[in-house]
Amino acid sequence: MANAAQPTNRLAQETSPYLQQHAHNPVDWYPWGTEALSRAQAEQKPILVSIGYAACHWCHVMERESFENKAVAAVMNAHFVCIKVDREERPDVDQIYMDALHAMGLQGGWPLNVFLTADAKPFYGGTYFTKGNWVKLLENIGQAYAGEHRDELEQSAERFMEVIGTSDLQKYKRQNQAQASVNDDTTGMRAVGLVPPTTPAEVSEEEFKLLVHNLGVKFDREHGGLNHAPKFPMPSIWRFLLRAHAVSGSTVLLNQTVLTLREMALGGIYDQVHGGFARYSVDEEWLAPHFEKMLYDNGQLVSLYSEAFQVTQDELFREVVYDTIEFIRLELTNPDGGFYSSLDADSEGQEGLFYTFTKEELREIIGDEEPLFSAYYQCTAAGNWEHGRNILHRRQTDEAFAAAHQLAPGVVPELVAEWKQKIMAVRATRVRPGLDNKVLTGWNALMLQGLTDAYRAFAEPEFLVVAERNARFIEANLRDEQRLYRTSKNGQHSINGFLEDYALVIQAYISLYEVSFAETWLREAETLTEYVLNNFFDPTETQFFYTDSSAEPLIARKKELFDNVIPASNSVMAHNLRRLGRHLENARYVDLAAAMLAQVRHLVVKEPQHLSNWAALYAALLRPGAEVAIIGPDAESFREELNRPFLFDTIVAGTERRSDLPLLELLKPGPEGQTAVHVCRNQACLAPVYSVAAAQAAL
Repeated sequence: MANAAQPTNRLAQETSPYLQQHAHNPVDWYPWGTEALSRAQAEQKPILVSIGYAACHWCHVMERESFENKAVAAVMNAHFVCIKVDREERPDVDQIYMDALHAMGLQGGWPLNVFLTADAKPFYGGTYFTKGNWVKLLENIGQAYAGEHRDELEQSAERFMEVIGTSDLQKYKRQNQAQASVNDDTTGMRAVGLVPPTTPAEVSEEEFKLLVHNLGVKFDREHGGLNHAPKFPMPSIWRFLLRAHAVSGSTVLLNQTVLTLREMALGGIYDQVHGGFARYSVDEEWLAPHFEKMLYDNGQLVSLYSEAFQVTQDELFREVVYDTIEFIRLELTNPDGGFYSSLDADSEGQEGLFYTFTKEELREIIGDEEPLFSAYYQCTAAGNWEHGRNILHRRQTDEAFAAAHQLAPGVVPELVAEWKQKIMAVRATRVRPGLDNKVLTGWNALMLQGLTDAYRAFAEPEFLVVAERNARFIEANLRDEQRLYRTSKNGQHSINGFLEDYALVIQAYISLYEVSFAETWLREAETLTEYVLNNFFDPTETQFFYTDSSAEPLIARKKELFDNVIPASNSVMAHNLRRLGRHLENARYVDLAAAMLAQVRHLVVKEPQHLSNWAALYAALLRPGAEVAIIGPDAESFREELNRPFLFDTIVAGTERRSDLPLLELLKPGPEGQTAVHVCRNQACLAPVYSVAAAQAAL
């Protein structure tokens, strides 16, 4: 609580924990909104927009060094209208000004600090600045804007606006046209995937092989992942490889995926004691993470490890799924079934302090078994990380460790369970990392999707219970008839939803229907899809805008094309249209999905590491899966058994009696009330079968 000596600014009234962290800075912060923008216009002052998020380590560092400093704040307040933005609440604002930074030829990241003209057009920016450099920059820009150089800065802003206002699709089409003009041999251009298709479904085996090859050259074949540090988990890349393996049968692709997942699961990026993944590893070996734990990573990684288990039956992958879901349940779940956003990297002002141990601490905690513990978790007297501290990680499976230390195989899990209890008891006495307790719709949907994938793989009843509870939370707290909201805190929703929110909720609702046969979720997915088509679609590019047509107008209306740590909202929406269109026998949806891929197909082939979720759609169009309809009293048990293996591009619908869903309404149970399974492909169905084994054979 603020004392009499502490300043309090407008951010104290905000719901975002990140903004509230800055509520007592001496900086005269505004939240993003009309009040700040109007003041800049009225006073003709430049705007400083500083963007970050609650779990961001370097955001905290810059706050301590600069924003809490009265002298630095005085310079900021004198020259600028200062705006703080939580990028997780306002990804639309972050997207525009991150694009601006890239247009300036600068490396992006957070904190993101961008300087704007009085009408919110960017002319300069950067990420983290030391206090000395920050003050010099503030003074130079403030004086230049107030003096004779304002026209030059505004001209720079107009040039950057030309870049920001050009869609990614337009940029890459221009590049392709320029490359095509150099060489009129369209056969050669087509071979490298640079000529747009003539029909929406123009996919080919040859081009898919090129796509996979272009991704393969990026692999780290020793440690997994892609071949550079820092290493982000990038779940959509490895989920694509599982699908590429299903299409091609390539053991190379499967082995690369398994290598990556095992190395991550054994590494320091994974919390070996309590489950859950950190945001990324700073090194190539997945050892030293940035320790913040994000909901969006963990939701997707639950999906990835569940699917990988379906393919491999690797028990390590099962362990990761169960422990990560338990971490989410204990650390990131609110009383009503919503999921919080993240845990901070820092505690007591130090990154990773909560999770790491010196050798002396381990001797006190573990006792006589400490040498064996340290061998298992790769801890050393000098420390395997900074300041003599150790990040717990593994280099061997339990079986290999048992063999190396002449232990009975069953002994190691028992020892590890005891060690984990001791470590968790000590963690319970430590100052905990900060919790960002806002609830974000799209991120909740990623966790909901993860739970449905885990239930599909393991048939664990509790996973479905938690999933359904979260879906009801979304409906009750983040939904207003047809519209979604972006965020909720303390029962209050705010900010209209972005395409990311709609696309990820639709995806999760389709999946929830497929693992429960509760038709309400499929119908809700249809309602939301129609809203997106009516309020986000741009027919000129056959893609969707990121913002609703009724949203606050910004200096540009962007589209999200590239898959990143979260798949692009357009790629997710294309998958949704294909899946939902097949469930509802809606050709308009299915055709639109193919047309969306057609717009980016050449780029997917050329740069698959940046469009891996699009690449998964390419695989589906190349090798379409089946539609499975289950009718009869044992529909639930048939569905559960049928879902256990990984079924590529297969949709599953079912009912115990009858249904008005197009895929089901004309079908009936078998003779004498037997449960019938209908397997259909390309609008043609095989004769019904009456056992799961027969259905799996048909698939």
